[in-house]
Amino acid sequence: MATVNIRRDVSDPFYRYKMERLQSKIEGKGNGIKTVVVNLNSVAQSLARPPAYVIKYFGFELGAQANAKPTDDRWIINGAHDAPKLQDYLDGFISKFVLCKKCKNPETDVNIKDEKIFLDCKACGQRSEVDSRLKLSTFILRDVASGKGGKKDKASKKDRRDRKKNKAANGDSNGSPGDSNSDNGDEESPDAALEAGSDDELTRRIKAQAQNIEAEDEIDDDDWAVDVSEEAVKARAKELPDDLKRTLVLEDADEDGADGPSAYDELGSWIIDAAAQKGGVTGVSDVDIYMKAKEYGIESKHKTLAVLAQTIFDDKIVKQIPARAGLLKKMITSERHEKAFLGGTERFVGKDRPELIGQIPAILLKYYEHDLISEDTLKAWGSKASKKYVDISTSKKVRKAAEPFLEWLENAESEEESEEEDDE
Repeated sequence: MATVNIRRDVSDPFYRYKMERLQSKIEGKGNGIKTVVVNLNSVAQSLARPPAYVIKYFGFELGAQANAKPTDDRWIINGAHDAPKLQDYLDGFISKFVLCKKCKNPETDVNIKDEKIFLDCKACGQRSEVDSRLKLSTFILRDVASGKGGKKDKASKKDRRDRKKNKAANGDSNGSPGDSNSDNGDEESPDAALEAGSDDELTRRIKAQAQNIEAEDEIDDDDWAVDVSEEAVKARAKELPDDLKRTLVLEDADEDGADGPSAYDELGSWIIDAAAQKGGVTGVSDVDIYMKAKEYGIESKHKTLAVLAQTIFDDKIVKQIPARAGLLKKMITSERHEKAFLGGTERFVGKDRPELIGQIPAILLKYYEHDLISEDTLKAWGSKASKKYVDISTSKKVRKAAEPFLEWLENAESEEESEEEDDE
């Protein structure tokens, strides 16, 4: 059986961590076509992870149903998927759920504490947390809970559902009692991701950009740099559309204590200026946006996400979301960030571009597919209209348009829970 390095980015033939190359077999035809992953047990054993986690990860990434509890060891995904494609997705699973975030070694154990997933590295001793917003993270937590006691687990599921309903009924879709006046709360700073040894493409680009800036004594006045003198700041603030200005200054009086434009105004103004210079918002790079937010000291603030939701997209927002997902995942680090991003989206679609209201289901689906907004946050948002970002009638209109997606989300969870209970 042919083997490959567990980290396929390592070309060293003597790399000690190996696994079998994935093998798949396509069976059936028409609507009944399915893919059997022939050697999933062996591959999962090499990764020291249950095969159910791997097959479910494939299902989530491919948007296909995957059987996580086969009775005959036939690991099946609906649809036709060739082995090289699955091998590429397996790289993503390994990066997120196997490799140590510090030394990139696959010698990690999965540990659950306080409903969070941690990878404990036996090689360097590092403990790193797995992103809880990933769909597989939710599955793993449920799987671990169900393994601790049958009927008790079903009761706990009911309790969780009841708590969600109570939170929604109490108006928690726009802010929980745990939210403090502090902008940071328990959120993780994007700098922490940079320092944790993350090697994703956006992080590498941001690091390189930061090093270039530090090597120079000042930022060059290139195409994306803007004049930050007091006169220029005031001039651009006056030019901002009133709707955008009101949104960007949202709740800032307690922070800035000044009548002038806030850092949020400045970031929004800069993105608009840069987009005009580059012939469209898609010409403004993720690295430049992040570095500008960092320059203003708001790269970790949740309100920054409300600004980004209104300024980094245009009429083709549905197609643009995947390209911006890397930047947004780095900056959305808490539930407050998720709510602010949804609020900014609500204003962008409901007020700035009402012609896009019909695309709300597709927009929310992209947010969900790219793990930008969690299932709980989406459901809480959809449960109650709010006048925090738009007038109440517009808020109701946006949520009415979102109903097909919200119904799909509810049905998807119900089907998954039904499958789990049938298998028990």
